[in-house]
Amino acid sequence: MEQLDQIDTTILRILQSDAKKTTKEIAKILNLTPSPIYERIRRLEKQGFIKKYVAILDKKLIDRSITTICQVSMRYHNEAFIEKFEEQVQNLDEVQECFHMAGQVDFLLKIHTKSLEEYHDFVKYKLSKIENIGVLNSTFVLKDIKHTSEYYI
Repeated sequence: MEQLDQIDTTILRILQSDAKKTTKEIAKILNLTPSPIYERIRRLEKQGFIKKYVAILDKKLIDRSITTICQVSMRYHNEAFIEKFEEQVQNLDEVQECFHMAGQVDFLLKIHTKSLEEYHDFVKYKLSKIENIGVLNSTFVLKDIKHTSEYYI
């Protein structure tokens, strides 16, 4: 895999900020022609630096304004239970992110729901049905201070 040069990292920064920028617009910013920019973007995609392009939605406008951070501790820590949890959490639409952690908790979930009542139902009817969960600790976000999908490169 090739190393990223300054042009590559600038292209990645631009696309992280606005994935709808055209090759022509990026070329103009970099004072280059569109053709090499197009080739670089395709190479960055092929090498996996760019995984996909997405639209980031406003959670309030789509009625998912309750953000919950849920800490999950497992009763047993063998490979089969961990793999089963990881597999089952993939099917929970309310879960936006899931991290397998080292430390006092085993998993950290970022969950978005319409209301506290909907979160309660989610825990009661979906999350608690996953086998081997020992402790759930939920904290609710009062205010988003910083939210970005961009990596510093």
